[in-house]
Amino acid sequence: MNKEFNVDDVRLQFPILAEKVYKKNLIYLDNGATTQKPLAVIDVYDNVYRKVNANIHRGVHHLSNVCTDLYEKARQIVARHLNAADSSEIVFTRNTTESINLVAYAYGDKFVGPGDEIVVSEMEHHSNIVPWQLLCQRRGAKLLVAKVSDHGELDMGQLAGLLSERTRIVSIAHVSNVMGSVNDVRTIVGMAHSVGAVAVIDAAQSVPHQAIDVQSIGCDFLAFSGHKVYAPLGSGALYGRRDLLNAMNPWMAGGEMIDKVSFAGTTFAEPPLKFEAGTPDYAAAIALGAALDYVDGIGMDVIEAHEASLVKRTLDGLLAIPGVRVIGQAENHASAVSFLVDSIHPYDAGMILDKLGIAVRTGHHCAQPLMDRFGIVGTVRASFALYNTADEVDALLNGVEWVKKMFS
Repeated sequence: MNKEFNVDDVRLQFPILAEKVYKKNLIYLDNGATTQKPLAVIDVYDNVYRKVNANIHRGVHHLSNVCTDLYEKARQIVARHLNAADSSEIVFTRNTTESINLVAYAYGDKFVGPGDEIVVSEMEHHSNIVPWQLLCQRRGAKLLVAKVSDHGELDMGQLAGLLSERTRIVSIAHVSNVMGSVNDVRTIVGMAHSVGAVAVIDAAQSVPHQAIDVQSIGCDFLAFSGHKVYAPLGSGALYGRRDLLNAMNPWMAGGEMIDKVSFAGTTFAEPPLKFEAGTPDYAAAIALGAALDYVDGIGMDVIEAHEASLVKRTLDGLLAIPGVRVIGQAENHASAVSFLVDSIHPYDAGMILDKLGIAVRTGHHCAQPLMDRFGIVGTVRASFALYNTADEVDALLNGVEWVKKMFS
């Protein structure tokens, strides 16, 4: 693991960072939505279509065998990156959203019934709320919501009070996509298990920023999106405990996920193939493996330390600007900072920053219940990646000062 980190050298690996926006250097601070891609990933993705493209599994010809090997090697890389016990516990999906829906249908429809309860929190992304709402509607269950403090921290005491023998699923974000609040998922998993519930972790905003060990966390399921960790769009994975994957029903049917099909009945493949119906985006999955190899080569601890310095610099700078309100100031904070500037609408602030070459995200960030919790319509969000710099943070802070002047 390489402990030497030079952000200028890293930036050379991301071609898009050399682009100009309105004749200004691009400052890309929208990494919570999607990250840019390094040459190591672009080249692997390109190579699949240039040299080895063929539908995976079941083929007897050379290209099919090569592509299949690359696909399954990528599964092994994901398992290693998450410290899963075995690569069969890794199901390739398109993203975190698909992974959570998979659990809601394949596990939830079988094991959740009338009167049962599912617990989420106020800080969840819509993709960790709506699938559970729909499951509750289908199965006659009830959705309970853990509260968030004024500082953007999960109220662990109140969460504990929601858990009972009726709890079947506890599904919580590891890191808030809005506030960057880091939840103590190991403790939350233990709380869920103490009442016999399974624990689902939305790791979309943590896998890109810190080392993840599913065995240490103890979770039953964990989902993440490849496009937030320098991999192509349409790539992602679900970790699931082998015994649970074995017990679950398929959630999509078609080719690949079967053992034998007849009009008298069908039997299904073993996990993970049982949950990978149809031709997958194998090129994206292979490139996901390349992305995880890339960040592992740098070192997740190195990335975490670099980004932590950027987050601290941003928070300190914003809090020193009169009229700026930071939404969520949890003690354990990572990756994203959301804020408002005076009474200026987030969209207006974001558009002015864009003209300065600074890309941020504005709006409710697919977290409308959290916006309601804080009594706001949205925020400006700056979110960081391994290629961002202290100078870019300073440019953002200067941009915020400029936004204030524009509306003064």
